[in-house]
Amino acid sequence: MPLTASDIVPLTQARANLSELADEVKAGAEKIITKNGESYVALIDADRLDYYHRLERERIHLVLLDEVERGLADVKAGRVRDAREALADFARDKVPVPAARRGTRKR
Repeated sequence: MPLTASDIVPLTQARANLSELADEVKAGAEKIITKNGESYVALIDADRLDYYHRLERERIHLVLLDEVERGLADVKAGRVRDAREALADFARDKVPVPAARRGTRKR
């Protein structure tokens, strides 16, 4: 659903009309609340937010599956290398090892 001018609300107006805005959002609208003329926060229905989160998790799973598929294709094509040697090369060349490869997760 495209945003209209009435979906963009200054923070001062949102404070004064929060109950009405919440009713509109529950009915399907999305509101962008501005502060000093800039986008500040969005007001959306909680069920829609849950849906957006599920979509994001699904996208992440699809990206991971794509990475696995490419990795398996590399193995099948013989494009493999011993991990200890690769890490030694990183250390020797002082190339930082990506966080994902050190076993830490970046948030």
